[in-house]
Amino acid sequence: MDLPEHVHALSLEFEYRGRALTIDPCAVETERGLLLFDVGTPGGLDTLEAGLADAGFDLGDVATVLLTHQDADHAGSLAALQERTDAAAVASERAAAVISGREPPRGRDPDDDRYPPARVDLELESGGTFHTLAGPARVVPTPGHTPGHLSVFFPEARFLVAADALTASEDGLQGPNPGMSEDMDVALESAGRLAELDIERVLCYHGGFVDAGNDRIAEVVRSARR
Repeated sequence: MDLPEHVHALSLEFEYRGRALTIDPCAVETERGLLLFDVGTPGGLDTLEAGLADAGFDLGDVATVLLTHQDADHAGSLAALQERTDAAAVASERAAAVISGREPPRGRDPDDDRYPPARVDLELESGGTFHTLAGPARVVPTPGHTPGHLSVFFPEARFLVAADALTASEDGLQGPNPGMSEDMDVALESAGRLAELDIERVLCYHGGFVDAGNDRIAEVVRSARR
């Protein structure tokens, strides 16, 4: 896995809703500590802690968490993390409303997806930039999977943390998952905008690292629209 220097993929395995789930949060080094993208499922803090340890870090190294969106497999352990650390939490306004408990989760059975509400310290209206040791990390709104979904682009490394805006499989980089996207048309529009960026490598939350870039993203968008 040829990740940029100072970027660490945490491939974590959980039992979630009665099935095995592998997810790929990401930790990036900054001068202030780790910038962590997503935290995993409810009750999964020990698994996250073990993943950080495998990368040479511990929970106390986490300075900031960016929640790419509000789904339980991304934000479910945030409250538990906040009990153990002083990490600041950042999310889009739409995601923050659910993460904090002001609005119910999406889905057919919202009670099923209700994880412990957690504090969000900064709510993003649009994008933003984090300064990291891997270069600037540009927050890119990618709605579709959820209305406030975010991805993160590292222009100097030509690297994208897609979260759920894209997926990966044995066949390589794929588009957004139709069965899991609230608005597939919007999700494909977001993926199309990602294809305009200068990307060479992608980390998907579901599927992991893929050595592919904007040409492949454009291809999967065209294919999905046929």
